[in-house]
Amino acid sequence: MKLLALDSSGLVASVAVLEDDRLLAEYTINYKKTHSQTLLPMLDEIGKMIELDLNSLDAIAVAAGPGSFTGLRIGAATAKGLGLALDKPLIGVPTVDALAYNLYDARQLICPMMDARRSQVYTGIYRFEDGKMNIITGQKAVKVEELMGELNALGQEVIFLGDGVPIYADLIREKIKVPYSFAPAHVNKQRAGSVGALGMVLYQSGQVQSAAEHQPEYLRVSQAERERAARLKGQKQV
Repeated sequence: MKLLALDSSGLVASVAVLEDDRLLAEYTINYKKTHSQTLLPMLDEIGKMIELDLNSLDAIAVAAGPGSFTGLRIGAATAKGLGLALDKPLIGVPTVDALAYNLYDARQLICPMMDARRSQVYTGIYRFEDGKMNIITGQKAVKVEELMGELNALGQEVIFLGDGVPIYADLIREKIKVPYSFAPAHVNKQRAGSVGALGMVLYQSGQVQSAAEHQPEYLRVSQAERERAARLKGQKQV
């Protein structure tokens, strides 16, 4: 099976191609350019390097959210466009689950933290057992203090990763009561390779959709939508 994987859900833009149990190519950028500038050129570059025929793909996996609203829309539009043009199915991979998959078979609890602004993070709690990732707490938006309380209640060592960690590192250190560590640089951000690897698992369990069906999972409304709702509420009260 050959799979294209895309992740533009956060600060990182990442593209990968996997074939069965091999990661053929992965291109990841964590720099200033916007994902709309980078995603397709990255795909074109690795396509040339591995002589990829896009028609040889079996499916396209995409980080489906939560994450940056703009980034998720860019990733979804790219995946849907390719899926429709190539007539290939899509695999919507939960972003936080894929981030946890970076630390496959870790002995600790795994706690990804993506900055969700407004003193919240997109997060979940995961554990690997017998080579399978178990979801202890599914992905959600929550305040960091509340998350630390959940982890303290579980009473197990935990490893943190994600772009929310440097933002809330001091608060983590203050509130966490169990042994903990922070993942190193090569696995602490989104990677399309992990989206693809987890996408393979989901594909084999039948969790696929057509390109037309795919929609990002935002978990909460955008700032613009909140402001619009507030304005409408204010108009009704006048």
